[in-house]
Amino acid sequence: MAVELEKPTLPGDPSLPTPAEDLAQLYKEDADDHSYQIEDFFRLPERSNYKISPGGKYYAYLGPYQRRNNIFIQKIGQDSAIRITEETDRNIAGYLWVTKTRLVYVKDSGGDENYKMYAVDLDGGNPKDLTPFEKIRIELIDDLPENEEEIIIGMNKNNPALFEPYVINVHTGEFRQLAENNDPMEPISSWITDHDGKLRMATKVVNGIETVLMYRDEEGEPFKEVLKVDFRISIAPLFFDFKDPHCVWLSSNQGRDRTVIVKMDMHTGKEVGAPLFEHPVVDVSDLKYSRRYKKLTAVKYYFEKNHYHFLDPEHEELFSFLEKQFPDEEVIISSTDRAEENFIVRTYSDKTRGSYYHFNKNDKSLNHITDVSPWLNKEDMADMKPIAYESRDGKTIYGYLTVPKGVSENLPVVINPHGGPWHRDHWGFNPEVQLLASRGYAVFQMNFRGSTGFGRDFWESSFKQWGRTMQDDITDGVQWLIKEGIADPARIAIYGGSYGGYATLAGLTFTPDLYSCGIDYVGVSNLFTFFNTIPPYWKPYLEMMYEMVGHPDRDKEALAETSPALQADKIKAPLFVVQGANDPRVNIDESDQIVKSIRSRGIDVPYMVKYDEGHGFANEENSFEMYKAAIGFLKKHLA
Repeated sequence: MAVELEKPTLPGDPSLPTPAEDLAQLYKEDADDHSYQIEDFFRLPERSNYKISPGGKYYAYLGPYQRRNNIFIQKIGQDSAIRITEETDRNIAGYLWVTKTRLVYVKDSGGDENYKMYAVDLDGGNPKDLTPFEKIRIELIDDLPENEEEIIIGMNKNNPALFEPYVINVHTGEFRQLAENNDPMEPISSWITDHDGKLRMATKVVNGIETVLMYRDEEGEPFKEVLKVDFRISIAPLFFDFKDPHCVWLSSNQGRDRTVIVKMDMHTGKEVGAPLFEHPVVDVSDLKYSRRYKKLTAVKYYFEKNHYHFLDPEHEELFSFLEKQFPDEEVIISSTDRAEENFIVRTYSDKTRGSYYHFNKNDKSLNHITDVSPWLNKEDMADMKPIAYESRDGKTIYGYLTVPKGVSENLPVVINPHGGPWHRDHWGFNPEVQLLASRGYAVFQMNFRGSTGFGRDFWESSFKQWGRTMQDDITDGVQWLIKEGIADPARIAIYGGSYGGYATLAGLTFTPDLYSCGIDYVGVSNLFTFFNTIPPYWKPYLEMMYEMVGHPDRDKEALAETSPALQADKIKAPLFVVQGANDPRVNIDESDQIVKSIRSRGIDVPYMVKYDEGHGFANEENSFEMYKAAIGFLKKHLA
């Protein structure tokens, strides 16, 4: 007797997705006219994400094996490399050296963001699943550079909403829990170790809207509360001071608008001395240090590009030397050996993914390792230029404008708001931007209010403003483009992912005559249902999100007015929707809702769903298909 196997249940409504062959066909027609294809912009680099071993004898890097990123090992001075992992279902999301001969890496399953940790020797031997549990997520607390056996991770094994610290043996997988985090009303949100790997600080969330710094002098002592602030005040611990073991360096905007780097005495909860550096426009939140020499080296901050305020003459001299070698590119040190003598240097610009180099500090030798995307000629790429404009209520909005080579006015434009929304756009190589520019579209990216890095007032001005003043900032940017003669007002599209997907839907809903079409990529459509489907580890921050976005009961009318799925009758421009079925942040129901709402009016909405993806596509074959359909869609509606 034949046995009928039960079909797996697919997330969302499996009857809604539609084939995108018609859009892909339009892309095919478009592709014949261009020298660069989708694959050129989005294929996995053969070699990327280089890290040098602690002993300075080997490189590790990520490279494709069966279309998924895996770890390769190369001895310095040799050309050949060996692959030490064989992941074929999902890209390795990140990795690090933990000893001179052993590495750990993380990956999720189908985009669910439940990252698990694995370990492997540099010759591929002794592979080990370090976290063999179902539906857990890990985060790194301390890689314990001086410890050849262990690292400290956070894991939500006991409660999906709460992370607890564990020390885990990277060779055997044995682990022990270091502390408990079992109060859902006052959950600990982060754990901080000192330079000896001792767990001596933590931050917790109270009532979902207050942050508490906790500290202890010795690991065996109970934590004491040092400082409690409203969540609007940033007090993010960075690392312990080298000379004063009860002092901590942190980024803070307490008592000021923009974040600065300060030292705090954890016995008193008071700042010690003046901030290391302040900038008049942007936050300063990153502090560099030398572990070997136990000294601060530089404050890093970001305005239109990366900037450094150096605290150590030797480090400044090193960077000055490197920047002279690459005057037209950004230079970052992405990895160093334990002796801090050998470095991996990464270069990049707006027109190239750049290259990796091996730099030896002692003899100042600089040796080229590889180019990340050598098949893309930077001379063919478009410039990404920093811009600024004024919003209707007088705020300065910073952003970036990329126009196709050789043209500058009356252009078809793709408005590209970023995700987050508490994030920001940066200058550098963006494959989406360069693809669109290669097809003749200008691309406009703006750091609307709420974007991070521009001070507390600018961030707070976004609270409960989804679809309102946040959207006005985007609209004002479009009007600026039109006024400047850059944009053809009859050929403007809007495209974004995550919050940018919401902004796309909001743009088509609340300014229906402004855009010719839109592409919504894993975007929120209904602010009520969005709160119901957030991942469990976001739930301790739900009250905070209510303050920032709106409360389903107290702000019911406002949320209804700014939920595109509930106002879909206003949408009249063509829309293309893209979704990962396993998305833990923006549930597939968000995309299903907007598609159903618009189709109920007899309007066709092409809808692409990938059942092996989450919050954005990671598998390159899916990216190829999505961008081919997107280019075909734009070709059809921005002609």
